[in-house]
Order: sequence, then C-alpha cells, then structure tokens
Amino acid sequence: MNAPDVELRDRVLAAGTGAGLEVVGTCSAEPFLAARKALEERKAAGLNGTMQFTYKNPVRSTDPSATVEGCATLVVAAARYPSSVPEQPERASARVARYATDDHYGRLRAGLRAMADLLKAAGHRALVMADDNSVVDRAAAHRAGIGWYGKSANLLVPGQGSWFVLGSVLTTADLGESPEAVADGCGTCRRCLDGCPTGAIVAEGVVDARRCLAWLVQQAGEFPHEYREALGDRLYGCDECQEVCPPNKRTDLADPTVMAPGAAPGPWVDVEWLLTAPDDDLLDDATLGRWYVPKRDASVLRRNGIVVLGNLVHDGRARPEDLDLLVPFLEGADPVLAEHAEWAAVRGGRPDLLDPSPVRQDVADGPTT
Repeated sequence: MNAPDVELRDRVLAAGTGAGLEVVGTCSAEPFLAARKALEERKAAGLNGTMQFTYKNPVRSTDPSATVEGCATLVVAAARYPSSVPEQPERASARVARYATDDHYGRLRAGLRAMADLLKAAGHRALVMADDNSVVDRAAAHRAGIGWYGKSANLLVPGQGSWFVLGSVLTTADLGESPEAVADGCGTCRRCLDGCPTGAIVAEGVVDARRCLAWLVQQAGEFPHEYREALGDRLYGCDECQEVCPPNKRTDLADPTVMAPGAAPGPWVDVEWLLTAPDDDLLDDATLGRWYVPKRDASVLRRNGIVVLGNLVHDGRARPEDLDLLVPFLEGADPVLAEHAEWAAVRGGRPDLLDPSPVRQDVADGPTT
C-alpha cells in the first residue's frame, strides 16, 4: 500500500489558505457510518419533515465513493462570513441570516476549485462539493479536524465559532488525514437549546426541521400559525442558536467586522421593496436570487415578509401605516398571501384593513315600530 502523498497534501492545503479559506484539512473517504445511522433514525422519526438534502439518500450522502469512484480523500474547507451586523434601518426591514447575506458559498467554492485544480494537475480526479446533498459536510469537517459538533448541530471551529460555510473536494489522491478530531468544547452549556425560538433543538445536536425557522422560511404554502410570532423579523434563515453561543460571542468581540450594508442582499431587506417589487427583481442574482426559493416562486418570500411586517408593527419597530402595504394582498387572488395578510393586519393592530362583515339590513336600519 502506497504512503500518503504528504508533499502534495501540503501544497493543496496551502493553495486553499492562499485562496482565502480560513481552515482546511483532510480526512479519509471511508463511509460516515455514524452520520448515516443518525440520518436514518431521524428520518424514521420524521424529524426531517419535508427536508430532503442529505436525508434523501443517506447511503449516498455518507459514502464519498458513491459520488467519485475510487475516492480516497476529502479535502475539507471552512470559509468564515462576517457575524456582526449594522442596526436595523429606520425603514421597516426584514433580517437575513448571516450565511445568506452575500455569496459566501461563492468564495468557498473558489477556494475549493483552487485546491481541485492542483490535484487535477497532479493527475488525480477531484470534484468540488459544497452545499450539496451528496456529502455530509459537517461530518467531513469533524473528521478532518476542522471543529467539533455543537449542541446546536453546528460545527464550531476552535477560537472562531460557527460562522462558517463548509465544503469539500473529493479526490482519488491519497493525501492522508489531518490530526485527530477536535474535542468537544461545549461542556455543560445548553444556551442554544434553551434559546431556540421554537424549541427546534429537541436534544443535543438534534434539530427537528418541522420547527426550525431556518427551514420553515424555505417552504411553500402556509407558514405554520404557531411559529409566526416566533419568526419575528426574520425573512430568510435564523441565527438565534449561533447568536447565544458563548464561543461565537467571544469571536464577535475579538473580530467585530461589520457587514457592509451595501452587500447584496445584505443583512436587512426593505419590506416595502420586498412587497412591491416585480418577481424578476426579487429573484435576480444581484438581489435574492441565490437563495433557495421553492420553484423560484417569489410569493414564498413575500409571505415571509408579510408575517415579518405584522410582527414589526406589533413590536413598535414599524409604523401602523406601513400595514397599508398589505391591501393588494388582502384584495389579491393568492389565498395564501391573503390569509397571511389578514393575520399580519390583526397582529399589527389594523383590523380596519379587513373587509367588514356584512351587516344585516334590518339591524342597519334600526328598530322598527
């Protein structure tokens, strides 16, 4: 059996860091059997809800050789995104989870391609995989020594927290493995479990997608009534479990980089624009088009924005007159948007926007003699 090509590994990892990736490592391509067992058990319990992704085919998503025949090594990378955001603008605005504020996966993929190109030049097969249902990214990152599993199910990098997107290069090159896995750093802390707005973290490292706001905002149809108030000002994604995490708080203090408000779409989306812009403008790649939106249906984003607007007005963070934006939806042909607009009008204290109930003529005319 040939020894791992350590010299090539060092050059590959250097190419990744040289391309701007914060953390890189390697691991074997042996099947991720523990991750497979967890996926199968949680799927059987219904915890994935309608989520497919790596749940769709656990055998495939936990076996790199099913994607790249002869795969020997995964080169794993983590790209950090800014975690500090500017204050909410004065105009009614909806919040975006940090990972979705800009094309952070684009930077990750560029770094992965730099490593893959070097491997190909050396005569090996190499395939870039990021945010793909064929690879269990967190399991690969854990095996590669990138970080540890938090109780939130996020992967935490020592000294840097969980503000990362993850990806891998699957290659036939034998590059050996990075040092041993990172030890657990959560200890007895359970702030993520206690801080989840909907109680979606049902056990340490176990998330029920049916309650997770980050998943629910991506689903078509009705947004569950029981979680509308908990949605708060969130338009896309949810960072609550990361915001309450002590390692992340320490990272923010050490590196208070604030996202540029001009980034697309940025940390805040103007609600008036969201509810009035043409669909093509919403789903343009320069605005919200990189997000996962079912069937590229902009009404899913508008539905979320309608719920957000009701919550903002209720909480005193938007003006009651901003609810006039709901009128076209109350009078529109889309029953889903109409129902959410009714909810938001009542939530925001503007029941006057709803059509009044028909009044019996005999009552309207007053008593008869």
